[in-house]
Amino acid sequence: MYDTLVLSLPTRDSTLRMRVWRALKDSGCAVLRDGAALEKIEKDIKAVGGFALRLEATPKAQAEQARLQTLFDRTAQYADLLEQVGALKAGLARLGPRRGRTAVLRLEQALHKIARIDFFPGQPKEQAAAAIAGLKSRYAELYSPTEPRASMRGLRRENPAGYQKRVWATRKSPWVDRLASGWLIKRFIDREARFAWLERPSALPKKAVGFDFDGAEFTHVKNRVTFEVLMTAFGLDDDSALQAIAKAVHFLDVGGIPVPDARALETMLKGAREKAKTDDALLAEAMRTLDLLYSGYKSASA
Repeated sequence: MYDTLVLSLPTRDSTLRMRVWRALKDSGCAVLRDGAALEKIEKDIKAVGGFALRLEATPKAQAEQARLQTLFDRTAQYADLLEQVGALKAGLARLGPRRGRTAVLRLEQALHKIARIDFFPGQPKEQAAAAIAGLKSRYAELYSPTEPRASMRGLRRENPAGYQKRVWATRKSPWVDRLASGWLIKRFIDREARFAWLERPSALPKKAVGFDFDGAEFTHVKNRVTFEVLMTAFGLDDDSALQAIAKAVHFLDVGGIPVPDARALETMLKGAREKAKTDDALLAEAMRTLDLLYSGYKSASA
């Protein structure tokens, strides 16, 4: 089913015509002569005396459906983005951490803009998302060398009974993945957990459970961040609220397609970081934020 808008604009108002054209383009509409989509555009046109009529249209044959889908093909836009990603990746070392991060974020936002209007996503979108993830990994190698590299090992279920009243150790100055993992551990895995913040992984205390660093018991595995690995290891994958948080944590830690609430979570954690004087205090503040987020997701799914 296609939402179709048939329209006619006053020729005297070139500003309006340009505004409507840009709105159609930005919303991802395909234009057939004077036809396109979107309720708001219809109202804007009628408000200035133009003609607009929205209809629902269904192709009569499969061949027509396929032909219509080609009008919404975003392959060329993804290809252009892939070229930009490749160029930035090659020159990232020359930019420095601040300019490099700005450039990476700009391309992430470009991917989000294309994906938002990609109504028939396929391999080009997956390739672009993978390229952005690779770009972020390259940035981490250059400017965040202590970030863990993904392990290729398999995942296995753990018995929670063996992880009670333990010391859980990770790198100091925790950020999104480590903070969310700490919250997950304390709330769902080991309610009496204590945390150690390491200057370097080699300082791991005896019998402590390491997480989110190279060689840790729980760290990045393949395309999963530590939070996601812990969820799977302790059988928490079926919790829809945790799944929603995991998507935000994944995006903020390694990139990919943006998800709702990710930037809001990041902003709140930045506020917590400004307020907290120690890593323990930062985790405590983050846990309050994540408790609220979890409750909100639970209520929404009830």
